[in-house]
Amino acid sequence: MPRAGLDQATVIAAAADLADEVGLPNVTMALLATRLGVRAPSLYKHVSSQAEIHRRIAVLALTELGDDLRDALQGRSGRDALTAAAQAIRSYVVEHPGRYAATMRLNAQSPDDPVAVAGARVLDSLRAVLAGYPVDRADTVHAMRMMRSVFHGFAVIEAGGGFEMDTDVDESFTWLITFIDHGLSNKPGISDRDGISDKSEIPSRETGTSGSGRVPA
Repeated sequence: MPRAGLDQATVIAAAADLADEVGLPNVTMALLATRLGVRAPSLYKHVSSQAEIHRRIAVLALTELGDDLRDALQGRSGRDALTAAAQAIRSYVVEHPGRYAATMRLNAQSPDDPVAVAGARVLDSLRAVLAGYPVDRADTVHAMRMMRSVFHGFAVIEAGGGFEMDTDVDESFTWLITFIDHGLSNKPGISDRDGISDKSEIPSRETGTSGSGRVPA
């Protein structure tokens, strides 16, 4: 029997669930229609294309993640806030790998784009974490990129089953938090960032000797 009362929110919620179950690339109009108990052409009353479905899944994911971060950070600061934010991101990605994957596939078209609005809430939470550390305002974006990269990388690898060694993953996660907390607590100066004042003495990965050979990124 066709699904009664079908609307766009229901379609996107079903698509997001499917993405978590079978992977975002495998969410097709036909599969989504089967899940909803309708014929595929009827979906176009609610979404214009599969690309729109992916985009709306991304907005849903960023909104949900923003809510999780907001709740996790309530009344927390410093390392406590850092840990809470990292765990919120980790848990969301592991529990919702398909819908989270949608957030990696597109960019906001304007400041009013729903993707930008939802994404800004996530960034605001990371900015709130940094408020508990001696990070200069000019370095805020660098610090936020660092946190996003590390949290994202760990969570995506874990969600994909990439941590196959026997060492406890939770212990590795705690080690990661400790490392970031230490780095943010000990605000680097310019020379500290470079790690060495005389760049001519940086070993070249290509030659194995000191020199100006470019180190591959």
